[in-house]
This record gives sequence, structure tokens and C-alpha cells, in this order.
Amino acid sequence: MSDLLSRTHAIALDAADPLRPLRNEFLIPCHGGGEQTYFVGNSLGLQPRGAQAAVQEVMRQWGELAVEGHFTGPTQWLSYHRLVSAQLARVVGALPSEVVAMNTLSVNLHLMMVSFYRPTAQRPVILMEAGAFPTDRHAVEAQIRFHGFDPAECLVEVQPDEAHGTISLTAIERAIAEHGPRLALVLWPGVQYRTGQAFDLDAITRAARLQGARIGFDLAHSVGNLPLRLHDVAPDFAVWCHYKYLNSGPGAVAGAFVHERHHRDSTLPRFAGWWGHEEATRFQMAPQFTPAIGAEGWQLSNPPILGLAPLRASLDLFERAGMEALRSKSLALTGMLEALVRARLSNVLDIITPADPHRRGCQLSLRVIGGRERGRALFEHLRGIGVLGDWREPDVIRISPTPLYNRYLDVHHFVEEVEAWAGL
Repeated sequence: MSDLLSRTHAIALDAADPLRPLRNEFLIPCHGGGEQTYFVGNSLGLQPRGAQAAVQEVMRQWGELAVEGHFTGPTQWLSYHRLVSAQLARVVGALPSEVVAMNTLSVNLHLMMVSFYRPTAQRPVILMEAGAFPTDRHAVEAQIRFHGFDPAECLVEVQPDEAHGTISLTAIERAIAEHGPRLALVLWPGVQYRTGQAFDLDAITRAARLQGARIGFDLAHSVGNLPLRLHDVAPDFAVWCHYKYLNSGPGAVAGAFVHERHHRDSTLPRFAGWWGHEEATRFQMAPQFTPAIGAEGWQLSNPPILGLAPLRASLDLFERAGMEALRSKSLALTGMLEALVRARLSNVLDIITPADPHRRGCQLSLRVIGGRERGRALFEHLRGIGVLGDWREPDVIRISPTPLYNRYLDVHHFVEEVEAWAGL
């Protein structure tokens, strides 16, 4: 085996890692007498140590100031959601005015489709990937039915055309062109949740706009994982959650992006709420809705301050690291995992995530050779010994070395434990 794949080399890489101190900023779950080996940042990120202090700050303000907390000090609640706007915009490659932290992903998806899915008899179709995460498909079907159309006729799903169930850009572009005259909306993931495949958002946006369709992205598995350029790519909208790579806690407040070209379009329909009203006249309590300029104009209710506090703590860590440095380490970590699996576990595991690093984030989706039951047995064994990935039906173990807190030695530990289980 190459020295570059040795345990000694992994230890040396960890010692030289410029992001190494960030691991100490997270609470690592315990297992036995040590730490759990945690590869589930793609499902729920670990708790930043600063999250408790951020929440306690809000609790203290509530206790000491009560209602005056809305208007007092630099972290006043009236504008608390803006405390994350600039940092969040840098993570997703947007203008601060184009992003807002609000609601949850599914709620935001519905709110965006209210504005950007405007079907007609000539253009009623939504195009998405086959096998999409259920929340997206449920929302799409509900919106189609809400407008009086039939999902059997107006929901187009692009089927995988590559080995292991991934989808080529050629297939996506071909489907968009084929259905172009009837397309109202293309809704696509940044990273497919089961396979871990990352998509070319720029090319998909161009293809959709060429056909006169709106384009939106679900970036649940992309934000905090891949460098994004939402302003430059210029989709109509994007939505995501913050409890995965953004480490903001279970059920965390989600995020949304609306490109600046829509910010002053008063003809766009939307579901209005008072926190989406322009701030200057909001408290005049007039009956007429005047939307705020920017993504904030899609807000409904005042922001959940306790829910936003952990996001502030996590974004501070992203600010320290920088997305380019995180991506560089992610490529190295996931590349090492792939190389070790191919070199030492080729008779045990199949990798279904694309081999091209540009077509994936930090997640590798693995199938155990021998079928679903053997795969489930391996997953349960690893969980029992404190090596935690996650299981996605029907037969996928997802392992995600997250650069903020995973180490190269963690990757070796996973491979060694699979070897021991398989008797290699």
C-alpha cells in the first residue's frame, strides 16, 4: 500500500492541517471511553461550542429586558435576522440582500413556488430529478394540484442514465429542451441526497432560462459543503436548511435566496406576512402590504431569535475557515476515503457517488456487496462501535467526512473497522 494511504501519513496530515483547531470548537459525542467517529454532518451537524453562549445571550436579554430586547443593543431582536445575512451571503456566494434566514426548508420551498411557479395551460410542467428527496416531491405535487393541474401530466422526472443511479448533465439538458415549451419551473438539487452527486448549477440554469422556464434549487446538501456562486449563476430562487453542514441544530431555521432582479418586482405574487413588510412603515399597522426590498420581502413572521442564535455561532466558524479552505480539505478527505475504499475494500463496498471530485461534495454513498441485508448489518455494526454514518433506503450507507471537524485519522478508522467486520 502506498505511503500516502498509510495511517502514519493520515496522522501527519492531521498534525499539519491548518483547520485542525476548528475541531475543538465542536462538541464530539462520546462513545465508550473516547469520542464517536462522526460522519453524519450531511444529516445533522455537530453542535458548535459557541451555540450555547449565543442562546444564553438571548435568554439573558429576555430575562433582563423582556419586550425591550426587541429594541436594545447591537443584538436587538427587531433586526436579529440581519446578524447572519452578510456571513450567510458569503457562504452561498450572494449579496446580503439576496438571502434571508427564515422558516424551514419545506415552508420556504412552498413560498418560493407561490412566486415562481405560475403555471398556464401552455406551461404547466415542473421538472425535477427522479428519486428526489420526499419533501421536494410532496411540495411539487401539492403545488401542481393547488393550481388545478394533474401531477401525472405536469410532473416530469429525469431518470438516471449513468451507472449507480446518477444523472448526466446531457440527460438534464436533453429533458429541459424536450419539455421546454411546456416548462414552468425546473427544480433541481445542488447535491442529490442519496447518491451524493453534485450538479453543474450554472449549466442547468442556462438551459432552463433558454427555454423560458423559471429555475430554483434545493441546496440542502450543498450549503456549507460546496462553494456556491448564487448571485452569478442567477437562478430565480434557492432554498436550504441549516442543520446539516451549517451546524445550527435539529429543526434549525432555514434559508432562502431570491435573485436581486426580482427584488423590486411588485407584480410577483407572494404569500405576505407582516415581517415581509418594509421596515420603515411596518409598525404603522396599515392594511396595505408593502414588501421589503430583497429576500426579506418573502418573510412571514418575526424571526425565531432562539433558533437563529446557533446559526450565528456556526457562521462565525465558517468565517474563520473560509469556504475555499474547507473545500480544499474536503477534497483531500473524501479523496483519501475513496482511495482507501478502492485499495482495501473493493470486495466489500461499491461507491455510487461520482468519482470526479467536481461532481461530489464530502459525501460518499456506499453499497455493500452482497445485498441490502448485509449492508444493514454493516451499518448496525459500525453504529454499535461508535463509527456513525447514516442509512438511506433501500441500500445506501452515507459517509461524509466534514472538514470543519473530521480528521484524516477518522477516515482510516472507518476503513479499518470495515476491514475487521469483513474479516480482511
